Amino acid sequence: MQVSVETTTGLERQMTVVVPAERVDSDVAKRVQQTARTARLDGFRPGKVPVKVVKKRYGQGIRQEVVGEVIQQSFYEAVQQENLTPAGGPNVEFNNDKEGEDFSYTATFEVYPEIALADFSSVEIEKSSAEVKDADLDQMIETLQKQQASFEDADKAAAEGDQLNIDFEGFIDGEAFDGGTATGMDLVLGSNTMIPGFETALDGAKAGDEKEINVTFPEEYHAENLKGKDAKFNVKVNKVSQQILPELNEEFFSKFGIEEDNVDSFKVEVRKNMERELTQALKAKLKEATFGQLVEVNAIEVPAALIDGEIDQLRKQAIQQFGGPDANIDPNMLPKEMFEAQAVKRVQVGLLVAEVVKANELKVDEDRVRTTVEDLASTYQEPKQVIDWYYSNQEMLSQIQNLVLEDQVLDLLLDSAKVSEVEVSYEDAIKPAAPAAEEAEEEA
Repeated sequence: MQVSVETTTGLERQMTVVVPAERVDSDVAKRVQQTARTARLDGFRPGKVPVKVVKKRYGQGIRQEVVGEVIQQSFYEAVQQENLTPAGGPNVEFNNDKEGEDFSYTATFEVYPEIALADFSSVEIEKSSAEVKDADLDQMIETLQKQQASFEDADKAAAEGDQLNIDFEGFIDGEAFDGGTATGMDLVLGSNTMIPGFETALDGAKAGDEKEINVTFPEEYHAENLKGKDAKFNVKVNKVSQQILPELNEEFFSKFGIEEDNVDSFKVEVRKNMERELTQALKAKLKEATFGQLVEVNAIEVPAALIDGEIDQLRKQAIQQFGGPDANIDPNMLPKEMFEAQAVKRVQVGLLVAEVVKANELKVDEDRVRTTVEDLASTYQEPKQVIDWYYSNQEMLSQIQNLVLEDQVLDLLLDSAKVSEVEVSYEDAIKPAAPAAEEAEEEA
């Protein structure tokens, strides 16, 4: 077998493979003989069909089958021989497939980049710390109460937290537009469900009031035809309802799985959940910042095949998040551009983390795996059952092992970087990090 490799652009390789004619033709001949022993054709007894007849009838299909197997086997042998690591399947073109002549094909594919990790000791990482204070706890409990709140009609001027029932019609340049009309819609002031300026203009409104509200649609509004457009809304307030918060009693506590009629016990559980969420948020942001710096100091090219695979995963995740697991939506309907930047970043991080693992010969810390599983299980009523389930499900356990290995990489990088701690509020700590593009715009 002869193999030649050419670098076309970046990570793309073109590999030409020449397989001796004997290897293909002999396999075809054996397969024809096997078929002749089982073939059933009119005019011939079973197993007595002449080889020539079988070859004429089935020869082309048999050759295609053999060629497919030869390509699969020889491609693997060739990349091993040339020390190549394909990142995705090849695009194969035949050069010669004539019987009696050497079989030849060209495979075009991408390879994984060669990575030489940069020194991480000069990298500066800001590590946030925070704690759940009593004021944060009180605010969280109030938020939980608001989630369970009811509304009662009130003869009063509307204020933040009140619910208005309204009719409205919107106009742009004097013309009504699609989606700009509603009747009997409930709107809680301060919920920020409407475009900026709409809710604030209704502050102080009373039942029976009619208002003209002038607002501007944001530039990033989802409807392309409304982005940045000035609009006028004619609004009628049908009624104003005052928010009634539920009492902190046994009925309220039971909605959160707490059976005791005890405010202090409820607060303890809420604080535990807040502290758990805080720990996860701080860790996620630290990992995001650290891996972001890892990408920053290691400029690597990534294979398009891996990016496309990651985009497919992100599309599926988006469908599940917004449409549910049973959503009958083709993920390919979502534009590729929506996920491209995120996919590139994820592939870069994945390749670099794998290289850190390889360079430092890291092995999964099984004690940390056990601790992680136990922490996850502690949030369930039957922790032992959850632990047993993870350890009996290799796929789920592998996911935990991968996360732990990521954490080990994070620890190693932080040990070598310049880390400074900064204290932040609970609210800022759990707030999702702004996308890099947004941060760049704010700095500009």
